[in-house]
This record gives sequence, structure tokens and C-alpha cells, in this order.
Amino acid sequence: MKIEIWSDVACPWCYIGKKRFEKALAEFAAAEKIEVEWKSFLLNPDQVTDPEESLTGYLAREKGLSEAQVIEMMDQVARVGRSEGIDFDFNKVVVANTVRAHALLQMAKEKGLGQEIKQGLLKAYFSESVNVDNPDELIAIGVKAGLDAAEIKEYLSTDTPFRKVEKEIREAQALGVKGVPFFVIDRKYGISGAQESQVFSQALEKSFEEWKNAQGAPLDITEGQNCNKDEGC
Repeated sequence: MKIEIWSDVACPWCYIGKKRFEKALAEFAAAEKIEVEWKSFLLNPDQVTDPEESLTGYLAREKGLSEAQVIEMMDQVARVGRSEGIDFDFNKVVVANTVRAHALLQMAKEKGLGQEIKQGLLKAYFSESVNVDNPDELIAIGVKAGLDAAEIKEYLSTDTPFRKVEKEIREAQALGVKGVPFFVIDRKYGISGAQESQVFSQALEKSFEEWKNAQGAPLDITEGQNCNKDEGC
């Protein structure tokens, strides 16, 4: 049974949702029969990469908030992250466009390393002060996950991965996805946001049973905390 997950690299709730989903999957008895595909989604396609700008300043300007309000918001997210084993370091995040990072993800999926690259990109962005718009940094992430440096450089120089990113964004739009993370189970059930692990567990049990019996239902969306393309995080 296939589960598709649309998310962005610069989305803290995507990272939290990933951890919660993986916890549920690890406890699922038929986990070996689940295929997971990480899909691309850009919260801000026009984002300008600026290593000199702080995430706090950027978010304050974009959301029309004070820096104190942004810091309080990030502290709350960081507390949730710690409870899921994530070390968010928002003070060191490099504000960057994520389309190249998604291009690397496309290559990784072709090589069967989508999970490894997705984790590497999220950790690099939120915990390691990495510029995920820098080709050299992306090559380093790819090599660490098992990809070949020369192949990465060549692949990122073509239009192929960027067309694939655009295709997956169009898929999301067709499904009505406006915020991420967004989980689609067997193209029948949708889970929006970083739900608690129990929600994912219940969805896995229900959808897997229906999948085995070749039954289903229209896309039924469960809402939760996410990052919205129009409203941000």
C-alpha cells in the first residue's frame, strides 16, 4: 500500500509530522507492506536565498509580526520538536529557496534513497545551518546518503528534476493540498498536518484493511497543524 507525503524542506511541522508518522509506521504490524514516497511542495517558490538574513527577521517581515512574537512562536515549535527528538536551531537557519533541495530529492527517489535524503535535508536546514540552495552543500548531503557526487552535479544541472518538482506540485494542487505536511494513503484518505502518532496509527490500520479487501472511500481529510502556502507556519 502506498503512502505519498507532500512536504517542504523549510517547514518545521513537516519535520515533526515526519517523526510522528514514522513512529506510527514503526509500530504497525504490516510496515513491510507500506511504500512511502516523499513528494515535493514549495511553500514559497519565489523565496530569495539570503544567508545574511536571520529567520526571525525574515518571518517577522513576512508575517507582519514583531521579532518577539516570532521568537515566542519558534520556541513553541522547538518544544514540540524536542518531544519528538528533533533539535531545532532556528537561530542558525539559513533562509533559502528550497527548489534545488527538492531536485536532489527527485534524484534520490530514483535511486531508492528518498527517505535518507529527506531526513538529511530537514536536519541540514533546521539543525546544521546548511544553505540548502547551495549546490556544493546539496552534493555533500547526497554523498552522505549514498549518492555519487558527480552524478548529483550533472543531474542538478538539467531541467529534469525541476520538471518533476513542478509535476508533483500540480498533483498536490489537483488534490486540493494548500498546506503541508499532507499525507495521502492509497489515494483514498488524506491527513493534513502533523497529527499525533495515534492518528497515523488509526489511519494505517483502517486503510490497510480496506486495501487488503480492495475496498475504499473518497478522499477523507483529517485536519491538523501544518504550514500553509498562503498563511505560512
